[in-house]
Amino acid sequence: MRRKADRMAGGKLKDCKERGEWAELYFMMLAAGQAMKVSKPYGDSGRYDVGVESRKVDDNGRVLRVQVKSTIYKRRGDGYSLNVMGPRRQKYQPGTVDFFAILLIPVDDWYIIPFEVMGRTNSSIHFTPKGKRQKYGEYREAWHLLKDTGLTIQACADEEWEQLERGTGNQGSSVRSE
Repeated sequence: MRRKADRMAGGKLKDCKERGEWAELYFMMLAAGQAMKVSKPYGDSGRYDVGVESRKVDDNGRVLRVQVKSTIYKRRGDGYSLNVMGPRRQKYQPGTVDFFAILLIPVDDWYIIPFEVMGRTNSSIHFTPKGKRQKYGEYREAWHLLKDTGLTIQACADEEWEQLERGTGNQGSSVRSE
């Protein structure tokens, strides 16, 4: 999915806070455009930036907590880097965020990275979008991680059920559920 270049006007914002707020709105627009239900916690003191309703069957409508980060900082070559720090420059603790949505503003690439992948040890991360062996390459534009239904269909039959279906089993038996 390619987006129009004029939508990248947020990269021209000089203030980091304004640029971060713009990235959050941009994330919500793209997620909503993919039929995801998004919400924004009231105020600036929330532990995450955006909530995305999970459609996974086993999540029972749980809200996925997404922390949105963005960068315009270009490293040597084609690389980008940013600090992933929470309030008061602390690392994010388990249970506070489910996903990080990271926008490389100059190239308009989103990375949707689960908290478990980033871990608690990362405070500065690096991306090389054109690199062949980039660490987070599989998470580039991985919107499906936020909207997978998680629906799996599994089936099995035991001998008793098969005999009943064929009419060869004991007529007095009953099917039991486990």
